[in-house]
Amino acid sequence: MIAYVIRRLLNALLVLLAVAFISFLLFNFVGDPVSNMLGENAPPADKEALRVALGLDKPMLVQFVRFLQFAAVGEFGLSYRNLVPVAEVLRTRVPATLELSVCAMALALSVGIPTGVFTGLYRNSVAAQAIQAFSLVGVSVPSFVTGILLILVFAVELGWFASFGRGDVVAFGWWTTGLLTTSGLKSLILPTITLALFPATLIMRLVRAEMLEVLRADYIRFARARGLSRRAINFGHALKNTLIPVITITGLQLGSVIAFAILTETVFQWPGLGLLVVQAMTFGDIPILSAYLLLVATLFVSINLTVDLLYYAVDPRLRVERMAAAT
Repeated sequence: MIAYVIRRLLNALLVLLAVAFISFLLFNFVGDPVSNMLGENAPPADKEALRVALGLDKPMLVQFVRFLQFAAVGEFGLSYRNLVPVAEVLRTRVPATLELSVCAMALALSVGIPTGVFTGLYRNSVAAQAIQAFSLVGVSVPSFVTGILLILVFAVELGWFASFGRGDVVAFGWWTTGLLTTSGLKSLILPTITLALFPATLIMRLVRAEMLEVLRADYIRFARARGLSRRAINFGHALKNTLIPVITITGLQLGSVIAFAILTETVFQWPGLGLLVVQAMTFGDIPILSAYLLLVATLFVSINLTVDLLYYAVDPRLRVERMAAAT
C-alpha cells in the first residue's frame, strides 16, 4: 500500500510540474507582461527597470525555478485587470465556485443513484423508460441552453428564483456562503440544477448499466438460491458492487464541475472562478489564467489521487492482485 501511494504521488508531481511549465510559458511568453502593466507608450527605461524587478532578464531556467518557488506559496503576481495580487482575487472567488459545485454534485448523486437503481431493477416499466428518455436530454442539451430555459421559466415568467448573482452572503473570515440567507438559497437553486443535470444523468446511466451487469453475475444467482430476500440481494450485494465504479466517476465529475463551470457561471453571472476566467480572457489577464490553469491541474490531480486510493481501499481484488504480483 505504501509503495502504491508513493508511486501515485510521484506521478502526480510529474503532472503538476508539466502543467506548471505550461503555466510559466503562458505567463511569460503570451504577450509582454511589462507592456501590459506599463502600457506600450511607457519610457524604455521604465520598462527595463520593471523587467529587471520582475526577473524577466534572467535565463529561462532561472525564471522557471523562481516561478515554481512563488507558485508553491500561492503567489502569481498582480492581476493586470485589478492591479491586486492574484491570490487575493482567487480567494474571493473560490467560495462561490466550491459552494455551487458541491451542491451540484450532491444533487447529482442524490438523483442519479436512486434513479439508476430504479431503472436497473425495473428496466421494462413505463417510469423507467420515461427516466431513460429524459436522461438523453440531460446528456445532449448544453448547459447554457438549460440555464437560459430555467431563467426564462422560473425567474422571468414565474418569478420564483433569482436570475443572476449570488444573493446575500454571510462571511466567516475570508469564506462566504449564501446557504444561510433566503436570497442566497434562491440564487443557488437554478445554477445548481443546471450544473447538476449532466453529472446526474451520467451517474444514473452508469448505475443502471452496472446494476444490469451485476444482477447477471453468478454470486447473485447463488444468493437467490440461498433464499436471501430481494431487498438483501439488490441493496446488500448488487448495489454495493455497483457503487465501486461510481466512486471514480463521481471524483472525475466533481473536478469537471469545479473546473468547467464557466458556462453556467457566465449565464447566471455567478461570481466564481468560471466568470473570473471569462473576464480574464476578455481583458488578457495572463496571471489570472496562469494561476487558474495550475489550480485546476492541482485539483484534478488531488481528486484523481483520492479516488485511486478509495478505489484501492474499497475493491479487495486490487489488493489481492498487487499482493500476488509482489510474490
